[in-house]
Amino acid sequence: MRTLEYLLGAPELRATFWPPVLVGLLVAALCSALSVPVVLKRMAFVGQGVSHAAFGGVGVALALGLIIGAAAHGTGLLAVVTLFCVAAALGIAWLSDRPGARTDTAIGIVLAASMAVGFLLIRAAAARMRASGLPPPPSVESILFGSVLNVGPGDAVLAAAATAAVLALLWWYRRPMLFWAFDESASPAFGVPSRAMRSLLLIVLALAIVVTMRLAGVVLATALLVLPGAAALELTDRLRPVYAIAMAVGVLGVAAGLVLSFEMNWQPGPSIVLALTAMFAAARAASSLRSRRAHPQEKPA
Repeated sequence: MRTLEYLLGAPELRATFWPPVLVGLLVAALCSALSVPVVLKRMAFVGQGVSHAAFGGVGVALALGLIIGAAAHGTGLLAVVTLFCVAAALGIAWLSDRPGARTDTAIGIVLAASMAVGFLLIRAAAARMRASGLPPPPSVESILFGSVLNVGPGDAVLAAAATAAVLALLWWYRRPMLFWAFDESASPAFGVPSRAMRSLLLIVLALAIVVTMRLAGVVLATALLVLPGAAALELTDRLRPVYAIAMAVGVLGVAAGLVLSFEMNWQPGPSIVLALTAMFAAARAASSLRSRRAHPQEKPA
């Protein structure tokens, strides 16, 4: 098996393939924990909106890099994309908090505007970079799908730090966050600020998406923020088990996708998405089977 050869073979292979595996598993744990409140609050489209806002952030970073020569690569790119995503998340919170406003409308506005800005700026930056003899910017495909196999030990450290920070923040605010997620209308009466919880979740989502997008692409970020929580909620409605199941689905889905990528020589991002989709389908089938057994149809006399 190629997987065993890559992970347990020569030292050069282990040094090449173990960092991507660790990064993938850490990113899975990071996004899977957030997927439960995202699905509970019917905010799956929020994850997609903020993740695609990162596309606009890449365009802004490249444009700034051409102007001031500092933001087009490395830390500058990450900083600009992070600020852009946090601003997009807060913009969604502000637009959806107005009287009579709809969250899906706010997300659609931010998503469409960010994608348009990002596409135009990336194209313009690419033309100017070619004319100046500079290295080309990242392709649209690499931004959307990424390649977790290209990460190194430094990226694993970044993923570990981001995962620890987000999970610690979620643990610290777990009670008000979950109360708000289950009953937003009643949360202010019990001292839980609804607006603050919404903004906090969106900001944490933005940070998680930036890390995931940088390491694995926008599409995988969206999948990890929806499918693990959706699969877990198909299997249980109890609070603690649903988080454990969501994180297990995310980690196992990433592991299965990477194995599929190694063995079939497929791109890792789409392979992981397909594995997560298959696990959700299996959870949905198991839920339907359990429901039919619990409520069998009465046979006619």
